Amino acid sequence: MISSSRTTTNRTKKTLITTSRLTLRRFTALLLASLLVLLAACGSKDNSASGASGAQAGDGGKKTPVKVVLDWSPNTNHTGLYAAQSLGYFAENGLDVQIVQPGAAGSEAMVASGEAAFGVGTQEGVTQSRIQGVPIVSIGAIIQHNTSGFASPAAKNIKTPKDFEGKTYGGWGSPNERAMLQSLMQKQQADINKVKIVNVGDADFFTAVKRDIDFEWIFYAWTGIEAELRNEPLNMIYLTDYSKQLDYYTPLLIASEKTIQQKPELVRSFMAAVSKGYQYAIDHPQESADLLVKAVPDLDPKLVKASQKWLSPKYKDDAPRWGEQKKEVWENYYNWMNDHKLLEGTTDVGKAFTNDFLPAK
Repeated sequence: MISSSRTTTNRTKKTLITTSRLTLRRFTALLLASLLVLLAACGSKDNSASGASGAQAGDGGKKTPVKVVLDWSPNTNHTGLYAAQSLGYFAENGLDVQIVQPGAAGSEAMVASGEAAFGVGTQEGVTQSRIQGVPIVSIGAIIQHNTSGFASPAAKNIKTPKDFEGKTYGGWGSPNERAMLQSLMQKQQADINKVKIVNVGDADFFTAVKRDIDFEWIFYAWTGIEAELRNEPLNMIYLTDYSKQLDYYTPLLIASEKTIQQKPELVRSFMAAVSKGYQYAIDHPQESADLLVKAVPDLDPKLVKASQKWLSPKYKDDAPRWGEQKKEVWENYYNWMNDHKLLEGTTDVGKAFTNDFLPAK
């Protein structure tokens, strides 16, 4: 069997690829092509994922079928969803939820087309989609602050962005990655042209940095924790330590404007259950990790438990409640993308997210 940790690490890269590897034109073409395929498949039929009417909490009758699509392989970013499912929070709110992994179209396209009522996405993906007229909306931040950054084996002595000079970065050759590197390096008067950028595709992080790669972009909650378990010390340069604009929401929960407008009670019921699931994961890291492993037996239990212990306090962090989003965060990252010419077009970021369906504080 393929190592679950390696598979999930590679899926992490695919999460970044979905919204970072492609130029805007390629992203747009892929997204719109995917939507056409999905819409053709769905036709005019109102499917069970988004067409069912919202059920009220405590409804003892028939449950409303709901499909939720992840952004990549199941991991601790998704624990609250699995906790809500395993502990009956969805059922308490009248929902029969199916959690699925994304196909080639990706979660944003599946939610936009109505193939799934809800999904896990990124702030960048929502922003780019809306610029192209694809009306998806973020309905909750899964993690309050960005936990990603540039990681390297401690032995390579890369401790600041200035140390990127003369080193080899393993990525996918995207404009967004180069912009990230440059944004951090500029703050230390470092030269991006002195960094060798190599396309490593889906190569495993731990294999790549033992060969010809010096550092990569990772999410610490998974790859960083795995490094700890492997006793392979890392130097971690978090994006948020060098730029407030890069403290964006990744990942987050999304729905289409159509679902929000036509089925508000469905969205409210879903978010009531999910909020309860993530609060359980905040309060009970070990028990919620056990629920995730039980639901997805291929995952490495040691990695899941260690990751969950690290991540659980970061779901809510300094927010007044789990899932809360700030307009300032959306504006900061939107302006950063514009400043680095990563967008073609404009959008009202105030309409890209909503806190209206979160339970009251």
